[in-house]
Amino acid sequence: MIRSVLFIKLLMLSLLSLTFKTMAYEEATYSIVYQNDVYEIRNYSDRLAIQVNYTNQGGGFRRLFNYISGSNIDSTKINMTTPVTQSTKISMTTPITQSNENGVKVMQFYLPSNFTKKNAPAPTDKELKLIIIEQGYYAVIKYSGRLTDKNFDKRRKILKDNLLKDNIEILSSAIRATYNGPFTLPFLRRNEAMFRVVWKN
Repeated sequence: MIRSVLFIKLLMLSLLSLTFKTMAYEEATYSIVYQNDVYEIRNYSDRLAIQVNYTNQGGGFRRLFNYISGSNIDSTKINMTTPVTQSTKISMTTPITQSNENGVKVMQFYLPSNFTKKNAPAPTDKELKLIIIEQGYYAVIKYSGRLTDKNFDKRRKILKDNLLKDNIEILSSAIRATYNGPFTLPFLRRNEAMFRVVWKN
């Protein structure tokens, strides 16, 4: 069991590294509407994404990677964009002040801007869904370092505590955003922790 989990993790890391090295990629469009010493608030435009819910380690990435590699009804290969995002799907009311560590995981790849929901190839995997993430505001904290839950949880807590202190309403569970392949040197990495928020200014 342990060997199987390690194999899946290594496979996911290898695929992610290969993807980031070989594909040209664009970044999701946003504007910064507020910034302080800890975090910034971004206004993201509508984004088209391919999404999967998963529970097993590595299962989400592998399925999404297969889709952009041509496992879709048109056999179209699609360039990857950044970031790759992961979050926890939870039943919720607003505001959200705590994430559910035992919830179903959600992973999303954003599609290049030349695709719309009408012209994007439909996935052959029934567990995948093409979705439009509507325009919204996100509080974001940037950090470098290794791709570990410990690093992410540390920044997630800092961001959450600062948002609560500043009376900013949180609308989502924490989102992990990854911009680099896993073999990028830790001090060169761009990682982010995010929450969708209400922004009235």
